[in-house]
Amino acid sequence: MQRCKRCLLPASVAGAGIDATGVCVACREYSPKAAEITEAQRAVYEADLEAALEDCRGRGQYDCLVPFSGGKDSAWLLYKLVVEYKLRVLAFTVDVNIPPVAWKNIRQTLAKLNIDHLTFAPPGEFYRRIFAYLLRHQEARGAVYTVSYVYAPLFEGDAIKLAIEKDIPLVLAGYSPGQPEPERMLYEFSRPLIEKTDWTPPELQRCGQFSPAELSRFFNPASYAPGTQFPRYLAPFHAWQYDQDLAMKIVVEKQLIASSRNASPIFSNYPINWLLMYSDLLHFGYNPYAPEFATLIREGKAKLSEWRVMGPLVDLMIKRRWFLGRHVTEHLKWLEMTAADLQITLPQGAYDPILPT
Repeated sequence: MQRCKRCLLPASVAGAGIDATGVCVACREYSPKAAEITEAQRAVYEADLEAALEDCRGRGQYDCLVPFSGGKDSAWLLYKLVVEYKLRVLAFTVDVNIPPVAWKNIRQTLAKLNIDHLTFAPPGEFYRRIFAYLLRHQEARGAVYTVSYVYAPLFEGDAIKLAIEKDIPLVLAGYSPGQPEPERMLYEFSRPLIEKTDWTPPELQRCGQFSPAELSRFFNPASYAPGTQFPRYLAPFHAWQYDQDLAMKIVVEKQLIASSRNASPIFSNYPINWLLMYSDLLHFGYNPYAPEFATLIREGKAKLSEWRVMGPLVDLMIKRRWFLGRHVTEHLKWLEMTAADLQITLPQGAYDPILPT
């Protein structure tokens, strides 16, 4: 597969526009001026974040809530908030599809930082059914987008519900720049999204496969009494200077995570993600995370030399279903599916919540 020689963006990504010199449109158009604009916006976010972290102090039992998946970014975020900012933090884990290495990271980080932690284990059968439905009825952007942006709002909503219950003013997520999709979040979930939007995906309401009780798992502000105080939901690494390699280095140096291997997203990510990547490779011919990593490389936040090797290796594991790619076979079996069942059948936006006008 042809890739941009500067950022590794695959040529098959829509709009890649790799020219005769092997450079994509985004790299050709990237300029110090564009970087200055991005940096100026980051500085605005950082100023707001610093004010929010100061304002949250002492308002309740906890200053902030951090969804903790066991990855390098959420571990680093916990360290910064507890050690550098001296905040009272409640860590929160939704126990669905978390791999053993991530649980090891969770236990080590919590022991090192000595902070309170809650775990919520929702019914596994609901998730099995919803994953199977989503993969059989993907929207036009494919499996990673479809599943991630139905699955993520479930645990994001769980965090918001817990923050409301415990009167915690801030939810702080360890999303790196580029996560989630910019249309969902740039630094903060909008107030209309949190205060006025039913997060239940329209397609799941329409299909008739899930009961009202099951769909009530999705966050809906209308279920709360008037005057309820909803938390802010921020992504601090959209505001602070971020470097992927630095994040991996720090969490190991601070003994939050045992090794760089355990800190790598390749090992600590949700196992079902391997099946999602497999589906998108089948349908689109490139790894769905390639554009995100290309942006990090372009902006100097990830190493070109590292991902020149790791990117093709990950794709090979997925296609051959060996080593970590074995999760493709394991999850197809768990979901009682075959590769032929992985289908794109719906238009773009079929699962997106309807924002108030």
